[in-house]
Amino acid sequence: MDAPVKDVNKWIVTITVMLPTIMEIVDTSVANVALPHMQGSLNAGTDEITWVLTSYLVSNAVVLPMTGWLSRLFGRKRFLISCITLFTMASLLCGAAPNLASLIFFRVLQGAAGGALIPSSQAILLETFPPHERGMANAIFGVGAMFGPIIGPAFGGWITDNLNWRWIFYINIPLGIIAVIMAVSFIFDPPYLRRTRVAIDWWGLGLLTVGLGALQIVLDKGQQDDWFNSSFILSCSILSALALIALVYVELKHEHPIINLRLFKDVSFSAGNFVMFMLGFGLYSSIVLIPLFLQTLMGYDATLAGMVLAPGGLATLITMPFVGVALSKYDGRKVILVGLIISAWSMFLMRGFTLEASYWDFVWPRVILGVGLAMLFVPLSTLTLGSIPKVEMGNAAGLYNLLRNMGGSVGIAVAATMLSRQTQFYQNVLVGGVTPYSPVAQQKLELLTQGFMLRGLNAATAHKASLAAVYGMVQRQAGMLAYNRIFWIVGLTFLGVMPFLLLLRKQKIGAETEGVH
Repeated sequence: MDAPVKDVNKWIVTITVMLPTIMEIVDTSVANVALPHMQGSLNAGTDEITWVLTSYLVSNAVVLPMTGWLSRLFGRKRFLISCITLFTMASLLCGAAPNLASLIFFRVLQGAAGGALIPSSQAILLETFPPHERGMANAIFGVGAMFGPIIGPAFGGWITDNLNWRWIFYINIPLGIIAVIMAVSFIFDPPYLRRTRVAIDWWGLGLLTVGLGALQIVLDKGQQDDWFNSSFILSCSILSALALIALVYVELKHEHPIINLRLFKDVSFSAGNFVMFMLGFGLYSSIVLIPLFLQTLMGYDATLAGMVLAPGGLATLITMPFVGVALSKYDGRKVILVGLIISAWSMFLMRGFTLEASYWDFVWPRVILGVGLAMLFVPLSTLTLGSIPKVEMGNAAGLYNLLRNMGGSVGIAVAATMLSRQTQFYQNVLVGGVTPYSPVAQQKLELLTQGFMLRGLNAATAHKASLAAVYGMVQRQAGMLAYNRIFWIVGLTFLGVMPFLLLLRKQKIGAETEGVH
């Protein structure tokens, strides 16, 4: 159990930690497309069934930043194995859930166990590779981190269509068993992370749970409940703000805080986390918007919409190893700059989506985005975490992944709100052109009316049907313009974070990187 880490091949350790990472990240998005099937099976309303997603995200967000503290409290190997085991058991229980209440409860357990898997795995991976190979280590980890959101919806759609929604959870069981066996055999705690007795930060634990939990509920349910017009959302917002302000005060005063906010004294670490927050904003909002555009406006099914995302994921997988190699020769900040430009370019291309676009018109901008993201996540992780002492790596990785997830939650919430309001705005503009005084509108109505009459409808019914058809066209056009506007804003967001690259610590190239720690 206490064999030295150096006795284990670094690539075996890599496979060991990537298995639970991919399993957890896939599970974050795999349930999205199965919600309608769950709703029918469990006899739940639309508002109720979305708690299957919200409950997972809330517990996941709460555990993420406290991973380093929990690893020191229980011992990282013991904690990692416990989390994989709980995640696997919770997956089994989710699949077997007889009703919605039990499914939500088991999803809370699954999210809590899953929240610790990513930062623990990333910390182990960064410590396993020598400093001058950390770019490659982050590239490998980035493959897993990018793989989940891309493959999750398509994988979930295929399983739901061909098997049953319960199998999106059952599929974790064999993977979890293999991950536990490998973790027992190949993961060992370094001397500075062996289990230690520390005073439990009860106030920090409570405030963190309430603050992040309430914030995640606000972001996930805000648009659905009309934001601050809902007393529930307003109450959660106030509760979250008060709890998080109190948390900052308590954590800075505590000798053994549950999350080490003092890490943000490092300007490079703070800047890197802000950039990651904004990248999470852009990545997750675009990954949500593209399938929505395809399914609501273009008539694609869930599987085909997922296949539009898949080539972009493949581009990321192919590019990341090259980026890892490039980091040993070039300043990571320059690589990030190029990645931001490429990502913004892809968003500006998506701004040109039309209702007549073909499958490949959607695929190519997604491929370009995949290349850009590969050039962002790997060097940003390397530069942000590169100056963190090993003993604090678990804390730093937890905060870093929390900022990415919170950026994604904010991005999805903002995108959903903008989509609703921009669609209504453009619809009002376009409807203004459908009047008796518009020759184009009247000509279109005339043609549609004649077409419906040829199908056997009488004149009055045909006229009503033509008005409904024109209104449907207006709705689709308004939706398309709203999506285009949001893609444009996301592209500007990528360009807007460029000045913060100047705050990142300049990367030491080649063998000189040995001195980072």
